[in-house]
Amino acid sequence: MGVLTDYFRAPNAATVVQSLEETDGGSPLHAEPPVFDGVDAKRVDPIVVLGQLVAAIRRTEWRVDLVEQTTVWPTSPEPGPDGPESEDNPWATGPWVSELHPLVRDTLAGVRESEVPAAVTRWVQAEELQGASLEETQALAEELFRLSRRAHETGERLYCWMSL
Repeated sequence: MGVLTDYFRAPNAATVVQSLEETDGGSPLHAEPPVFDGVDAKRVDPIVVLGQLVAAIRRTEWRVDLVEQTTVWPTSPEPGPDGPESEDNPWATGPWVSELHPLVRDTLAGVRESEVPAAVTRWVQAEELQGASLEETQALAEELFRLSRRAHETGERLYCWMSL
């Protein structure tokens, strides 16, 4: 099945938390009507798969700290190194929402049309995207670039909602 991920833009973490409280943690993209402008990006987690796209754009090697993020949901204290004490703890069950560092938004927003094919060709070679077509991968990348540009233009942040 894999991880469900939605990327969206919002003015700040407080607005995101308020929305999640109203939707019981559901994706703000799948509310009726959608709460925020965003992109459905199944299995594109921020650290690894989105990190691979950021690395492709920057023409650098992927590393685990390439996409900095801050968790905004769940709002309860994060469990210690032994993990959550119970299986129904929101840190164990999700969903989880993180705010991406503005440099990630700006990297995605700064991709010029002429750079898209080369960046996507590098990204689709990531092991995590094995079996994905170049066309589908490019369409998703272009959606993420457009979302990032809109967020940049309005001074908003990018967020990632994830659920199992």
